[in-house]
Amino acid sequence: MSRKDQLTERGQMTGNTRSFAMNHSRRNWKVNLQPAKIKTSKNSSKRVMISTKTLKTLKKNNKLA
Repeated sequence: MSRKDQLTERGQMTGNTRSFAMNHSRRNWKVNLQPAKIKTSKNSSKRVMISTKTLKTLKKNNKLA
């Protein structure tokens, strides 16, 4: 299972980490995935792995099961 948000397809970001001497090395920022149950159109719920940003939006819009 890839570390992606199953609703928004957000994945990891890449970039550099910098020291005080401005040296750099490559690093990855992974998505903070959490299990959640969301409502489907047929009044049932489905368990998905979504990011915390998506989870906050779904809670705000009352879409969680």
